[in-house]
Amino acid sequence: MRTLAVIPARLGATRLPRKPLRLLAGLPLVVRVWQRVVELELFDRVLIATDSDEVVHAAESHGAEAVLTGEHHNSGTERMIEAVMRGGFGDFAVAVNVQGDEPFVSRRALLGATRKVTDAGFPIGTAAVLAGPAVLDDPNVVKVVTTDRGQAMYFSRAPIPFLRDARDAELQRAQVYQHIGVYAYEMDTLLTWHGLPHSPLEQIERLEQLRPLAAGVPIGVDLIDEPVRPGIDTEADLERANRDWDLYTANPANSTG
Repeated sequence: MRTLAVIPARLGATRLPRKPLRLLAGLPLVVRVWQRVVELELFDRVLIATDSDEVVHAAESHGAEAVLTGEHHNSGTERMIEAVMRGGFGDFAVAVNVQGDEPFVSRRALLGATRKVTDAGFPIGTAAVLAGPAVLDDPNVVKVVTTDRGQAMYFSRAPIPFLRDARDAELQRAQVYQHIGVYAYEMDTLLTWHGLPHSPLEQIERLEQLRPLAAGVPIGVDLIDEPVRPGIDTEADLERANRDWDLYTANPANSTG
């Protein structure tokens, strides 16, 4: 199966202005993400989807392939769809959405999400990392609970699974999974995304993956037990990533996943 990786990159981020073009170890962040995905050698083609000519120029000047998309999209998936259609990539079997602020994205997460589609037969695949109770009360950390088969039951910013009885704390510790924002789509599923009804749950939680879930589209979740890779959402995140760049890139767990 031919696989395509798409990195959506919106220039107008609010928490970290001009995020895709901010420098990480001397190169634009979106270029670092593209380099990371390319070096993992998991996909037949890797491209950046953006709303900015500046980002296109920065990407192409460093050898990356970029597609200019509209400014109206509400999610990375919507931008990804336009890039696929505009670039003529609809003949790929699987398309994988890699967030443009994840320069240390896990190989294991990307491979696991993709295999949920190619091997397990789910129309959508994603991944989650065993995180433990410390993240339960953080609304910035999305949690997921799954069936025994690895199918998503629900994603939430709320503490799930909720601990009703303190005697079950040990059970809970083994069930707290932090969602990793990578999505693999069977191509037909991706291209019919716009036809799915908007879900009140998606709007309430501000989580786009609740749209297909509410519509009855199964999402496979690869459950991983490995350190959480840091993303870049704020100035502090970017400072940390620049300070610890050598540590992140030298760590075999970060290079091989």
